[in-house]
Amino acid sequence: MDTIGRIRFKNPLLQSQHGEIAWPAGQSLMDRLMEIGLPVASSCGGDGVCTKCRLFVSGNASAPSQHESFLLKKIQADPQERISCQVIGPGDIEVDARYW
Repeated sequence: MDTIGRIRFKNPLLQSQHGEIAWPAGQSLMDRLMEIGLPVASSCGGDGVCTKCRLFVSGNASAPSQHESFLLKKIQADPQERISCQVIGPGDIEVDARYW
């Protein structure tokens, strides 16, 4: 697997503004999006507690960890939702949020 993944945006405006974003191995999706200036909701700062950073993710993302699976079940998340601080690169994915 490549050590760099790609993030695309479902929102056409964001896609035209940012294009495909490189996503290095070992970096969380939340951290990468915040690096490029996109807001990602969170009250725990990416510690995997609050679940506010959930995003809609499709494509080749890392499999949910046991902790993330527990959180997703607890909040009865949509099947496409992931906790962005728990999704670790690389992967070729498309993302969206209700608040973008």
